Amino acid sequence: MKKPDSVYHLSHTDLDGYACQFLTSRCFENIRFQNSNYGDEINGRLKIFFDLMLLDGAKEILLLITDLNLSISQCEFIEKQIEKLQNFKSDLHIELQLLDHHGSGSDAAQKYKWYFLDTSRSATKITYDWLIETYKCETIKPYRQLVEAINAIDIWLKEEEGFEFGKVLMGAIASSREVGRALFDEHDRAHKFHLIESARALIDEERAHIRLDNEMHAIKKAFFSEGREDDTLDNLVAGYLTDLLSARKKELEIFYKDKRGVLTYALPNISVIGNAFLVANPDIDFILNISPNGSIGLRSNNRADVSEIAATLAGGGGHPNASGGRIQGFKELYSYDKVKAFIEKLIEEKTKS
Repeated sequence: MKKPDSVYHLSHTDLDGYACQFLTSRCFENIRFQNSNYGDEINGRLKIFFDLMLLDGAKEILLLITDLNLSISQCEFIEKQIEKLQNFKSDLHIELQLLDHHGSGSDAAQKYKWYFLDTSRSATKITYDWLIETYKCETIKPYRQLVEAINAIDIWLKEEEGFEFGKVLMGAIASSREVGRALFDEHDRAHKFHLIESARALIDEERAHIRLDNEMHAIKKAFFSEGREDDTLDNLVAGYLTDLLSARKKELEIFYKDKRGVLTYALPNISVIGNAFLVANPDIDFILNISPNGSIGLRSNNRADVSEIAATLAGGGGHPNASGGRIQGFKELYSYDKVKAFIEKLIEEKTKS
């Protein structure tokens, strides 16, 4: 089959989900990724894709969903959105394919021909086989052994040779929260792809699972230390994220009265990252991070009393340079722009004289 002009790939947030995307990144050039947990987030992530497709000049688009089981209503939502897009853009063709292994999607799989379900293989292995069979993708064949290890751990084949190796890699992906996908999705995925690629380089070693476990810290440092002097992992991550935040500080800018701040969403380790960013950016008075559950953390470097901001916005408190609280009624959002609009409206309402 001819490769599409553009690919939109939605997948799960674990090793199996990211490994599917790792494989497609080796097969297609013009590709966009989103990741989702099960449930309502799926529609939110797909909505981002459909908005992008509206602006995409491609004539042939592949929408690929892997390692996610959908409900009948979610399948109906997808088909209706695709129909609307194709009616609006008469020369657009969207190919839809779902590859999954969760038995809970059996009802949807029976109803929709694009819903492929095989409970005997992991999504990674299904995707690997599908890419080779459908697109003759030779570039992923060197990853066969890694695919088998991921398959062994994901469907729990304890007797398989790669099971322990896959278990180490699964734990590394699950704990790789250094970047955070909410604000820096592409960089977070690049980090996870780095872990997967680095693991592949060790899989032929004797006692490979122990070697991978021993070297994981160094593998992580290698990603964050590029272009930097060697330091602790925490400091390397802080420097990496400070650069990302500094490059986007105008976009992330918010104001509280006469104080200029930066709003982040689901940023990990706000204490370390926030302090490093504020030291590097003395023109910023404070940083406010909000979590998906509505918890907020604020930091300043003697330029704003963030305890006042925490008390005003969330009934919280703390110290002038470090405070927090929780905004009641906040619901998880999947778009930073919507989070920012929510916070800006809250600040306006709470600071009216």
